[in-house]
Amino acid sequence: MALTFDDLLARARSLPRDGRRAVLGVAGSPGAGKTTLAEHLVRELNGRGDPWVAHVPMDGFHLADVELDRLGRRDRKGAPDTFDAAGYAALLRRLREEADGDIVYAPGFERVLEQPIAGAVPVEPAARLVVTEGNYLLLDTGAWARVRPQLDEVWFCEADEAERVRRLIARHEEFGKARDQAVAWVLGSDQRNADLVAATRDRADLVVPATALLSRERL
Repeated sequence: MALTFDDLLARARSLPRDGRRAVLGVAGSPGAGKTTLAEHLVRELNGRGDPWVAHVPMDGFHLADVELDRLGRRDRKGAPDTFDAAGYAALLRRLREEADGDIVYAPGFERVLEQPIAGAVPVEPAARLVVTEGNYLLLDTGAWARVRPQLDEVWFCEADEAERVRRLIARHEEFGKARDQAVAWVLGSDQRNADLVAATRDRADLVVPATALLSRERL
């Protein structure tokens, strides 16, 4: 039987146990639909009651362009070593360990500026489930290896490759790149990252086909 969005909701809803906070990771290649899935999950689970699910994207841990310039990595922004992986892992640990304390502030990411924004995402003590999404949640090298132990489950978004590339090109164009620049970036830097992420698929607890999200969009 095909996995549906309702199945995903039920599985996510069951993750917090014994009153403790759970953290669900959503991984996948660039353009695979991670953010869309995370946003739909958070919206549906929170419903019309008190919000008990928070959304903390990994993108807030992009290094700023000025630091990428200093390191000579600006031309491959989005690669694993262009993020503060250790900082991301530390935040996830804090979210798990300080669930009953003060608000925890996470960084956000401004798509128009393509820059991280400190303290942009508040996680209230009432949040019993945190949904975090990003490319490298299942990477087991360097500081990224510290991420997976902080996650109760990791789901991997699987997308049709042609559709994934089309969406990614459109996204880059939407945020300012010319068509030829967008295509070159997607087929170059983004594709190298996508291949790296695809190799982590087998480490996921659940593979989410594109049809599961489509079942939500038909409702």
